[in-house]
Amino acid sequence: MTQTTGAGTPRSSFLAEVRDAVTPRATLLVIGTVALALLFIASYVGALHDPKPKDVPFGVVAPPAAAQQTVTRLDNLPGDPLDPRAVADAATAREQILKREIDGALLVDPSGTTDTLLVATGGGRVLATTLETLVTTLERSEARTLRTVDVAAADRHDANGLSSFYVTVGWCVGGYLCASIMTLSSGAGRATPRRSVIRLIAMALVAVVGGLGGALIVGPVLGALPGSIAALWGVGALTVFAVGAATLACQAVFGLAGIGLIILIVVILGNPSAGGALPPPLLPPFWRDIGPALPPGAATWATRSIAYFKGNDTTAALLVLSAWAAAGIAITLLAASLRDRTTKRT
Repeated sequence: MTQTTGAGTPRSSFLAEVRDAVTPRATLLVIGTVALALLFIASYVGALHDPKPKDVPFGVVAPPAAAQQTVTRLDNLPGDPLDPRAVADAATAREQILKREIDGALLVDPSGTTDTLLVATGGGRVLATTLETLVTTLERSEARTLRTVDVAAADRHDANGLSSFYVTVGWCVGGYLCASIMTLSSGAGRATPRRSVIRLIAMALVAVVGGLGGALIVGPVLGALPGSIAALWGVGALTVFAVGAATLACQAVFGLAGIGLIILIVVILGNPSAGGALPPPLLPPFWRDIGPALPPGAATWATRSIAYFKGNDTTAALLVLSAWAAAGIAITLLAASLRDRTTKRT
């Protein structure tokens, strides 16, 4: 005899409907999605909720005796917010900031009571403000005053110096969405060596267009970023292709789950550690350490360098993006080749 619910619906029919509506595969996908959502919250809040400067590269310009005293005093600050070092003169300090070797410098005036702080809001306005607040407090404790000079100022249309990060996020999103669409439209498990080559070529074309589009939007269209359009185009194209190739590789190895993996790498781990909302010296250790090795962090660093630092110190970031692109190509083709061989044997 079949039991019924209070509404008169057979219980067995209801359970069968549930099993049909929520398949084991759908259940796993829902669980995975919830897990990604919780990881998203943990990563973003963990990285950005309590910014504290840690070992910020910082120069000190002063007569030898005063310089050593100042370096020692800054080096002994609670929490080690600064990594101070003596610098020969103001010109050298400016040069090191533009080369992204240091993030700021204090020029001590031995004949007066007003010192000068050099910062670079192009590298992140939050970091420049943090340095200004920290050094102002120290100067006030010694009855000295401080004036601030911005040697690599963020563009007036680049609010808080975040445009480099936002254009990078757009390039990354374009990369993994386009790659995902290409594979899902024909079935994630159907990649052959020839089809994989075609997808990689198509991804390269998308990267060229997406890189140029992003560079034009933040440059001539909105005036948000200065710097060479050609250089920004190059970084954008490399970023889109690197993320797209990595997405194709993940899908070639893990199928549909590869989309979740690339979201974990690029969005959940990569975006908060990219140095966009908070420059690297303000991030907690885990995010500060992984950021430069992930596409969003490498692309944000390179884009800022092009926009505000005369293109200095981009080599490591470009090598990171190139490594992701090369690894994506190699893994995609290898996985497709192995699958093709297995299919032919069976």
